[in-house]
Amino acid sequence: MFISDERKKYLKKIKNEKIFTIFFQIMILISFLIIWEILAKFKIINTFLASSPSLIFKTLGKLVASNDLFTHIKVTLLETIISFSLASIGGIVIASILWWNKRLAKIFDPYLTVINALPKVALGPLIIIWVGASTKSIIFMALLISLFLSIINIYHDFSEADKNYLTLLKSLGASKKDLFFKVVLPSNFSNIINNLKINTSMAYIGVIMGELLVSKKGLGYLIMYGSQVFNINLVITSVFLLGVFAFLFYYVICLVERIVVKE
Repeated sequence: MFISDERKKYLKKIKNEKIFTIFFQIMILISFLIIWEILAKFKIINTFLASSPSLIFKTLGKLVASNDLFTHIKVTLLETIISFSLASIGGIVIASILWWNKRLAKIFDPYLTVINALPKVALGPLIIIWVGASTKSIIFMALLISLFLSIINIYHDFSEADKNYLTLLKSLGASKKDLFFKVVLPSNFSNIINNLKINTSMAYIGVIMGELLVSKKGLGYLIMYGSQVFNINLVITSVFLLGVFAFLFYYVICLVERIVVKE
């Protein structure tokens, strides 16, 4: 396949830009860790309150040696994946139903807005009473945080599909099914992927909030336990792990975006 010199230059420019971006992303992280460690080593910051990268890795080593680390990681990841999957699938399905039935959308619009605006932490005790102090209540908390936001965002994106194009297709005899599956849904693949990125963080937040309330296992539990015994190293190590897995979730969604959304 013949590629012109201009095309080669363009592709090379994109590749160089990507390398440049990744390089500086890594350098920012490394610089932050080095500065943090230096400040801790020279006692410019109090490691009892702020920990340090070396203390974090020592804490990780202790958790691995005690065989506790992977148990807590497994619990949090499983709860997050379940919550994320339910919220994402539910959001797309319900938003599709609302797009299909405008009258239904008008009826439920204020309820969706109000429920989404409710402070979910305040509902924590009620959720425990309703569902029980178990994994179910953690997943329920995560769903409350992510599901309604997902419905609102996806429905809004569906409603913003090119109205002139839809009107033209209607005039040519296209059915509502054709409009949805051939125009509305395909044109919103990118928006759905962006919503999935938001859902990863929302599900994560919900799971950690739930674990802080009721769990005896998970990274949220380690944060709560560490704060109770004033073990700041354990708290920051758990937060560090949350950041790592949040990045991995985001990276997986980006891979899906490259496959599904071809520009």
